[in-house]
Amino acid sequence: MALKVVGAGFGRTGTLSLKNALETLGFGPCYHMFEVVERPDHIAMWHRLAFGGSIDWDLLLRDFQSGVDWPVARYWRELSEYYPDSKVILSLRDPQAWYRSVNDTIYKAMSIKLPANASDSRRLQLEMARKIVVEDTFNGRFEDQAYAIEVYNRHNAQVRRAIAPGRLLVFDAKDGWEPLCRFLGVAVPAQPFPHLNDTAAIQQMMRQMRS
Repeated sequence: MALKVVGAGFGRTGTLSLKNALETLGFGPCYHMFEVVERPDHIAMWHRLAFGGSIDWDLLLRDFQSGVDWPVARYWRELSEYYPDSKVILSLRDPQAWYRSVNDTIYKAMSIKLPANASDSRRLQLEMARKIVVEDTFNGRFEDQAYAIEVYNRHNAQVRRAIAPGRLLVFDAKDGWEPLCRFLGVAVPAQPFPHLNDTAAIQQMMRQMRS
C-alpha cells in the first residue's frame, strides 16, 4: 500500500483532527505519533532512522494510506519524494497558539524523566522523540519561544516552496471539509468535521511513561 497523503505540518496543528478526517474520507488508516506508541517495532525503526540509520518506508507504512504529525512531519521531504504520487497537506494554526499547545503537551512529555524500570520501548521512544523534535527540529532551543516560532514559520515556508501548488494543500482545521475534500477529489461527508483535542491522550501517555 503506497502512501497517498503526506502530512507536513508540525505536531499540534490539528493533526489528530486531520487523521480522523482522512480516515473518514477513505484515506486510512492514517499514521500518527499515537500509532508509533502502540508498536515497539516501529519505535525501533524510527529510533534507528533518527540516529543516522536507514529505514524501509514500505515496511514501516505498509498498512497505512496517509500519515500526519511527528515523526512523519520530520521526514515530509523524504516521504513526498519516495511516494511521488502522494499529495501533501501542510496543517497550520496560529503560531502563538501552536507554541503554547506544544509547550503544554508534547514538550512536557519529552522532558519527563523515565523511571529506572522503564521498558526499552519507552526509552527508545523518548530518545527518538527528543532527537527528532527537540534536537533536530528546534536545535535544543524550544524553550526560546521566539526562536521556536521562527523555526515553525520557516518550516511552513520551506514546504510551500518545495511542493508544487497542485500537489499541496495548506490547511487549517477551522476550514472544515470543503477544501480538504476538493483537494482529495472526494465528496463532502454529511457529518461535522472532527475537531479533536488530544491533550488528554498526551497527558495519559505521560502518566504511562512515568509508571
